[in-house]
Amino acid sequence: MSFKSGLTKMAIKLTPNKLVLWTANIIIKDVAKLTDYRFDIEARTAYVEIQLVGESETIAVELDGFGIFTHEDSYKFIIQDAQSNRLWLDKILSYINGKAWTIPDTSHTEFFAELLKSESPEQEDI
Repeated sequence: MSFKSGLTKMAIKLTPNKLVLWTANIIIKDVAKLTDYRFDIEARTAYVEIQLVGESETIAVELDGFGIFTHEDSYKFIIQDAQSNRLWLDKILSYINGKAWTIPDTSHTEFFAELLKSESPEQEDI
């Protein structure tokens, strides 16, 4: 692991959730409110709970097993499992579970690939 990705992982771990919530809520203030957020870069899990403006209930989305891997000469992003507490959103997420998405090669792709490196899983290509 490079110094740059190690430092980034440490910064992600040390960033307080309240700071993430506060910043996100400034950005999305007219659309929604982020009520809960958890991100574990080592375990490759994320949880987001958001309340849309005018809605009484929150929407929760949980990601498990996401990462970037190399395949032939390209980088691919995969989410092994994504779930929601809303039936319609859960159905949409079921279409992307386990599918690999090709990432365009940019100047930062290699850095993100190192940061979110995962083993080459069994998946469907998109």
